[in-house]
Amino acid sequence: MALLKIIKAGAPVLKGTAQPVDHITKHTKRILDDMAETMYNAEGVGLAGPQVDLPEQIIVLDDGNGLIELINPIILEESPELEKGVEGCLSIPGYYGTVIRHKKVKVKALDRHGKTVIYEPEGFLARIFQHEIDHLYGHLFIEKADNLRKVEE
Repeated sequence: MALLKIIKAGAPVLKGTAQPVDHITKHTKRILDDMAETMYNAEGVGLAGPQVDLPEQIIVLDDGNGLIELINPIILEESPELEKGVEGCLSIPGYYGTVIRHKKVKVKALDRHGKTVIYEPEGFLARIFQHEIDHLYGHLFIEKADNLRKVEE
């Protein structure tokens, strides 16, 4: 496995729409492994393909309960209940803001073996899913955030 470079805000790849993965190959699986290693090394909870200069619909995330890998994720349902929460982003280091997200979502994706998987995360995990899926469509959390602030180090 290898650490990948995390692309920072301002890079065109972060504003584009990621392409679906047509075929899951050994290369795709290696990218998933490298993305997970990169996310953990950066102490993040999620990482999307565009954030490592890969304009493909690939996401890794972990809310502390184990790694989840998503290929070509689609949000099928969103709860009407919304909740505010603080978010940050590995591509926008040092900035945080309050974002309103759906409390629960239903997401369909492929796993690393090409099998269809369905997730129905709630709360913090649902927030991570929505934040990372936004990256696949060129949306950054700072576009939705209130009270955007820089954390003093």
